[in-house]
Amino acid sequence: MVVRKDTKLVRFAVRNGKKLILVTLAGMIWVQPVVDIGIGWFGPASSAHAASEQAVKLSEDYITSGAKLLKYQYTTTRSGKSVKVLADVIQVDLTNPYVHLDVMTGKEGQVTTRQSVQGMARETGAVAGINGDFFSTTGQGVALGGAVSQGTLVTSPSQLTGMYAFAVRNDGTPLIDRFEFQGSVMTENGTTFPLSGLNQEAYITEPDKSYSHANKMYIYTSAWKSEDRPKDSSTTPTEVLVQGGIVQQISIKAPISGTVPTDGYILRAHGTAADFVAANLYVGQRLDTTYRLRSLSSGQELNPAEVKMMIGGHTLLVDQGKPSSFTRSTTSISGSSAVARTAVGYSQDGKYAYLIAAEKNNSSSGMTLAELQKFMAAIGIWKGMNLDGGGSTTMVDRPLAENEATLTFTTSNGDGSQRAVANGLGIYTTAPQGALKGLKVSGTASLLIGQTAAYSLKGYDTYYNPVDASGIQATWKADNGNVSWTGAGFKGVKAGTSQITAVSGDAKTSMKVTVLGGSDLDSLSSTTTYAPLAAGTSVSVPMTAKLKDGRTVEVPAESLTWEFKGMKASVSDGVLTVESVNNGAKVAYATAKYDGFSATPIVLSTSAEQIWENFESTSYPVSFKGLPAEAAGTAAIVQGTGERQNSKVLKLDYDLTQGTGNKFAYAELNGTTGRVIPEGSTAMSVDVLGDSSLNWLRAEFENPDGKAVYVDLAKPLNFSGWKTLTVDLSAAGLQQKAKLKRLYLVNLEEGQDERALTGSVSFDNIKFTSPVLEGDTGLASAKAVMAIGQKSMTVNGKKQSIDVAPLLKDDTTYVPIRYVLDSFGGQSEWNGTAKKITVLSGSTVLELTVGKKEFTMNGSKKQSVVSPIIVDGRTLVPLRLVSEALGIDVKWEKKTKSITLES
Repeated sequence: MVVRKDTKLVRFAVRNGKKLILVTLAGMIWVQPVVDIGIGWFGPASSAHAASEQAVKLSEDYITSGAKLLKYQYTTTRSGKSVKVLADVIQVDLTNPYVHLDVMTGKEGQVTTRQSVQGMARETGAVAGINGDFFSTTGQGVALGGAVSQGTLVTSPSQLTGMYAFAVRNDGTPLIDRFEFQGSVMTENGTTFPLSGLNQEAYITEPDKSYSHANKMYIYTSAWKSEDRPKDSSTTPTEVLVQGGIVQQISIKAPISGTVPTDGYILRAHGTAADFVAANLYVGQRLDTTYRLRSLSSGQELNPAEVKMMIGGHTLLVDQGKPSSFTRSTTSISGSSAVARTAVGYSQDGKYAYLIAAEKNNSSSGMTLAELQKFMAAIGIWKGMNLDGGGSTTMVDRPLAENEATLTFTTSNGDGSQRAVANGLGIYTTAPQGALKGLKVSGTASLLIGQTAAYSLKGYDTYYNPVDASGIQATWKADNGNVSWTGAGFKGVKAGTSQITAVSGDAKTSMKVTVLGGSDLDSLSSTTTYAPLAAGTSVSVPMTAKLKDGRTVEVPAESLTWEFKGMKASVSDGVLTVESVNNGAKVAYATAKYDGFSATPIVLSTSAEQIWENFESTSYPVSFKGLPAEAAGTAAIVQGTGERQNSKVLKLDYDLTQGTGNKFAYAELNGTTGRVIPEGSTAMSVDVLGDSSLNWLRAEFENPDGKAVYVDLAKPLNFSGWKTLTVDLSAAGLQQKAKLKRLYLVNLEEGQDERALTGSVSFDNIKFTSPVLEGDTGLASAKAVMAIGQKSMTVNGKKQSIDVAPLLKDDTTYVPIRYVLDSFGGQSEWNGTAKKITVLSGSTVLELTVGKKEFTMNGSKKQSVVSPIIVDGRTLVPLRLVSEALGIDVKWEKKTKSITLES
């Protein structure tokens, strides 16, 4: 096959064929009767599996004509226990002329431009999609297997053992097989040389373990975005540019600069292949390049033009309707572990195809490969193979009447984010606009108490594609008092589920809305954790809740109530304002509450500015780092000049004339480690000797969880001479033991010609404003001794009476918390109605409830093995729990049954 002049990927060809199904697994424990899958779009279900391996269809919803989202529950046995797993299935009928499947590749259909599945779906107009082939996360992001889009080969299969590919021929029949790439270049005089691949990055071949590009010739088309063809190949290339079938340029032992033109291709040769180029090719020569795929099982050739789509994969999973032996090692993909996974397969009659993703997140445990095999067999897959998984596993679908595809489930990444992947499979519709078929309520499915959200009617046509329904008037109502209609939307009133209904003429449609209560929250916190305690102080206090299902939501101000201790204050539109400070108070607390759930308290305290670094006797290293690699400069502590001639300063010199894109010059403090800043810092000031470069000046902090926090110091740097810059840190989200890692200069690519590329800035007298931790702002230094059964204790050697004695019950020591706090600082409050004890000590707020093992510390729910108890009308709390929360050391003397508490 002669290489096509235009290798841009085409997305929207209508095609006929068979049915194709996309499947997603979500591990959850459900209690449902086990039933057969039945007969439907899936065809006859397999009943050969054991009773412990069953699948139940729970629901189905249209995405578009020929595509449905079906939810399944799959039961399996793991470690001797029954586990129920959810499976989300996007089912596509390929006999429908208005729906088709295609490969999605990176950004703008180009290789080496990784993108999330949702991003690719939005860019290409897919109504649904799923991640595809394996790729090296540390490489250029190129699929390891072959990929074909609308008859055009995008990437060739790598020379790796046991790797399979899934394809759909032009007649609509699916196949799964192992393929190799075959191709050659032929000169005008008939001399030929073999091609080893198309659009591939460097790898180690199997089974010979050699460098992929050594002594080989590869072809790169305009589908390859990067100017590196490829990176880290361990070979020096000779490259040939061919346009219109004519050799335009030959570069011996050096790459051709720039990307591949859309009307041509580049041949990349090394070793014996480079020798062939030197001996046989010349500029102006006509050159023919042909390539094809060959089945490694049958030996038959497959012309890419005969294939609608193809995507590469990993091991074979199912063959002839049963779990198969693995065709390559599964160690590198954690085959025996329950993780997120993706697979593809088809039915025995070849009419159905299935793409499967095993979900792992807060509500799902993932799947082993063996479990995935059994599930695939259970839903009627005749032959199937493994696709990429782990953090790559992603599915998106367009809900009925909506305009864009959204995430079908939360990914297995810790924050639920989508990984940028090499490619994916998208589902597309080419149906014309049909008549209005139905209406659907559109709006959020969950509300917070006090929150008001807008709801509207959206329509879908006879092809289940969205249509404009904005002109339709409706009457709205709810079936209970959990929500109320405000005239502009529904407002959450109390925790629970409501069914809201819209009625328009004879048409009626409903949806369920859940109002989240305090029991649905796992934590509640603000990025503002500390603030100065002074009348007139105003700080932003945005609140974020993490739900038990793993989602994170911003909590509207109207959903919160506030409690203040040590001050009079108010919160309006998310801003806390201190009105007055109680006499003698050095610390105060502002605690947001949502439906009885207390947030991490915001601690306000008397503050003072302290010099954190003046560079006079610095004992840690200071170093320079530039990005990109061509960025040059130095960072060093030097003697100041002029008005600072008697002081040492940190000087940052930079030369950003080389390299491209955004440029950075870093002064790194203590290598890459940084230095801990004062706890609770609410402001930072630094003296800066500016250079009027108009660049940006920033500080980079790092929280203990490793996440960076960036703070702008000057944006732009528009002054010369020394100037003190002060920035607010109260809402920056800095955590305890945060570090200052870098002071640095930013030169953005946009408008780069307006800013200086060389210059020098200096820093001196870095100061932080932080709480004065004294008195009741933290633990007092003390030693207290109590004894089981005795109504007395000694504090710093002085004996005093207590009205309830410590108790030993079921190997747990319980103590009266009030006396502990009296000794070490802090206070407690008792809510008799809720039987709740609130303990405040320094920046720690602890909420315990009698009879409940679940407790809240600093706005996060935690679990204890024991709970507070009531004895003789007095509340006692588990000593170990409270002491560990407050940081008090505990020693137990068995003979005397005495407890020594010390801080």
